[in-house]
Amino acid sequence: MLSSTADHIFWMSRYVERAENTARMLSVNHDTALMPESRDAAMQGWTGVLSISELQPDYMARYGKVTPEQVLHFMALDPLNPSSIYSCLKAARENARAVRGALTTEVWETHNMTWLELHRFNRSGIFERDPGRFFEWVKYRSHLSRGVALGTMLHNEAFHFLRLGTFLERADNTARLLDVKFHALEAAPSSTKTLEPRSHTQEYYHWVSLLRSVSAFEVYRQVYRDVVSPKRIAELLILRRDMPRSLHASMLEVMTNLSSISNDHSGKTERRAGRLLADLQYATIDEILTNGLHAFLTQFLERVNDLGMGVSKDFLVH
Repeated sequence: MLSSTADHIFWMSRYVERAENTARMLSVNHDTALMPESRDAAMQGWTGVLSISELQPDYMARYGKVTPEQVLHFMALDPLNPSSIYSCLKAARENARAVRGALTTEVWETHNMTWLELHRFNRSGIFERDPGRFFEWVKYRSHLSRGVALGTMLHNEAFHFLRLGTFLERADNTARLLDVKFHALEAAPSSTKTLEPRSHTQEYYHWVSLLRSVSAFEVYRQVYRDVVSPKRIAELLILRRDMPRSLHASMLEVMTNLSSISNDHSGKTERRAGRLLADLQYATIDEILTNGLHAFLTQFLERVNDLGMGVSKDFLVH
């Protein structure tokens, strides 16, 4: 496969996944903001959305003040923000258009229709009236694009690059989300740093919002059948291989697809991915928490970033 074709497919899938992850984050934060809470707590939530995507400096340079309306627009429909949902779906469609011959007609039409419908959403003012409806639409279109690819594409190199991009992006996002949400716990009074569940309503909804942002609330109930515990949330989203958006599950997919496209130059990248997967397979949540969750997630993000650069070097357009 030509490296330019692989590059377009890889980034097409990453941008779709990034758009979905941003929609999930904004949706949960928007719903949480409708609940009674202090102004400081509300602003902390919106600041956290910017921090997860490392966009706070860019946002502050343009707006100077965090407000829900401006953060929503900046993260959802701002064409000048390269990480907004608008920009991600535009980039995904452009990458798909560049390699139409490597995609099935259904995959291309799905991306093209998403882009056309996004313009209709923008013109109609639906986002301003009902942001939740827009976020559900973004998630639906992301699910649809993955399902169509899975159901219509030959499982060849193009398909493996598509899957590789999806799960590298997912691993990165889940780690960022965990880091920011647990950092809020660390910033709280010392009595809340034990990673044990409390009965306080606001703290409960803090953790439930984290689970819902990765569609894991029902999964948590099925697995643990207990009160919501930060420690178990961390275990679910880091170490459970049967949780679709966990770090373990994402890295397992990365390793599987990386092995399917290996070449004479990719041995080092494969070893890096294998070591990272092994660390997740054999770690325990107690070890991770003892050594520091923030340190673990920071290192994980660095290693995932190195992996992405390794994939670019070994397979894609430099």
